[in-house]
Amino acid sequence: MTGSAKTTYEAAGVSLATAESIVGRLRAAVESTGAKAFGAFAGLYPLDERRLLAASTDGVGSKLMLARRAGKLRWAGMDLAAHCINDVLCSGAEPLFLLDYVAANRIDEEQVADLVEGAAAVCRDAGCALIGGETAELPGVYQPQELDFAGTCVGIVDRDDVIDGSRCEAGDVVIGLPSSGLHTNGFTLVRELLGNDEIDAELLLTPHRLYLHDVRELRARADVRALAHVTGGGILGNLSRVVPDGLEARIDWDSWQRPPVFTWLADRGVGEDELRRVFNLGIGMCAVVPDAPPGATVIGELA
Repeated sequence: MTGSAKTTYEAAGVSLATAESIVGRLRAAVESTGAKAFGAFAGLYPLDERRLLAASTDGVGSKLMLARRAGKLRWAGMDLAAHCINDVLCSGAEPLFLLDYVAANRIDEEQVADLVEGAAAVCRDAGCALIGGETAELPGVYQPQELDFAGTCVGIVDRDDVIDGSRCEAGDVVIGLPSSGLHTNGFTLVRELLGNDEIDAELLLTPHRLYLHDVRELRARADVRALAHVTGGGILGNLSRVVPDGLEARIDWDSWQRPPVFTWLADRGVGEDELRRVFNLGIGMCAVVPDAPPGATVIGELA
């Protein structure tokens, strides 16, 4: 079942197909510079013979618009740090530091403070230094009242500890780590559905979950062969980024309980196919392992 034209991500103004096409077009230019693993959650750069730096850049996106309306910009700052750190984790790296970038039509000191303080809270939890950034006032670019928040996280990993999905095999199981809600993807569609209605911040804006401690614990108990941060593109779209060609993930969509926000979306006409294609549906990080440790939530397998 699919959603109607007014309840799809593309109709709301975002094309996932275009995003995928751009990655394909940029590949040759990026790889010509010596870059490896283009399209992965984090890029890798050799620091020396033993260690690699892992780096990822992302933003909060249009969730910021709702966070500003609801007075929850501190939560949006938490979103940014968690999202960037989670991407770096997918390579097996430990986070080192974060840089942030705030841009707005007009800089509001309190808003910037809220964003940076939120990011700093997550960085403290992750042992990741927030070492600086940039603040830009761009009235010719941004609409009045609006702002943007993006960041780059850099981590470090030993070559022997890199997680890249290359060891995945048919029969490996997929473990799902629960999300806190929507995280930071799909908000162009959420805003379309919400309109000018009052924002239920606890339902819609719960901060993006940080998976650093969960991943550390899982790696201590299991042979983690791949990690996929479930962002734009849903569970299958992000698993396909780390699972080798010739394998595919088969997901049991009834194997976990979805947070209430996904019922909110379905009640407003977003079809099941669109929910699976755009949102995390309650699973914010996937790990591929040969055998699931006790207590893990198995949501599928590779075939």
